[in-house]
Amino acid sequence: MRQLTHNRLNGVTGGIWQDAGTVHKILTHRRDDAPRHWSSSADERHWNYWRREALVYETELPRRLGLGAPAVLDIKETGTGDIELVLEHVEGRHSAALTVEDVVETARVLGRSQGRADLPDHPWLSSGFLRDYSTSRPADWELLAQEWAWSQPLIKAHFPPELRDGLLRLHDERESLLSIMRALPRTVCHLDVWPNNLIRRPDGEVVLLDWGFTGDGALGEDIGNLVPDCVFDLLLPHDVLDDLDAAVVRAYIDGLREAGWAGDERVVLLGVRASAVKYDWLTARSLESASADRHHDYGGEDTVEADASYAARAAGLALCARWAREAADLARDLGLTVP
Repeated sequence: MRQLTHNRLNGVTGGIWQDAGTVHKILTHRRDDAPRHWSSSADERHWNYWRREALVYETELPRRLGLGAPAVLDIKETGTGDIELVLEHVEGRHSAALTVEDVVETARVLGRSQGRADLPDHPWLSSGFLRDYSTSRPADWELLAQEWAWSQPLIKAHFPPELRDGLLRLHDERESLLSIMRALPRTVCHLDVWPNNLIRRPDGEVVLLDWGFTGDGALGEDIGNLVPDCVFDLLLPHDVLDDLDAAVVRAYIDGLREAGWAGDERVVLLGVRASAVKYDWLTARSLESASADRHHDYGGEDTVEADASYAARAAGLALCARWAREAADLARDLGLTVP
């Protein structure tokens, strides 16, 4: 069996392997080597509840949400108390092979799902993901005030003074942005939509992978994750971000309308823009790692060229800084009062 690329830090994942036409994924609560910010949880509402993905498949939640997912071939308890998912190996464009059109279609199908009035509910769907996940990321916040940190060659080359100002403002407004997100209309979100969790089948169907975080979220929250996360790991070229942003948001709103949603589009746009707060921690992480000898890709298996990595990261963070500014204006326009 061939091991597939995945987040090796996540304490819920015991491994993911491909064997011919099947994928085997082990869900576990027994890893003692996972860092604290990736620990598994036995709390059903926690964003990293270890049984959630099995429950998603057992209850056919993707189908009931109108979303594509791999076919389930088997779900079984192992002799060590873990859970093994045996899933279809989905053929199609995936990760860096995805096109802008694939990402736009993903937004449309998410809109069709999340605009429905009959969304299912379960006691094991996650709650409070955005706040709990984003504020648990390890970050040396003191670096934001250190001149030497902003003077590192990679930072100086890609993080101009106006971007620094925007990112500092994003950090200062973190609590306000999180409060905005909590006050917005709710839906059932995937909460980890990015190219590594997407496959576009040859027949055009969008398939979502890795359902472990699924739960309560704001309208627009999945889109706010999808757009910047297309470029952070060099999966799509960062020079498409502005066009991608406009096309993805439009497709998502169109999908909501097709599902019968009749609300104010500014509310959806606010959900996309305010969700930029999820990546606040990445500024401090970028400052911390800028002088590292090596820079690794997602999964940590290969190194990436540092200049290309920081150019893409700066572009994604610049989008987030702009979104945060726009979120404040939209909240005022909508009369939304937040702390």
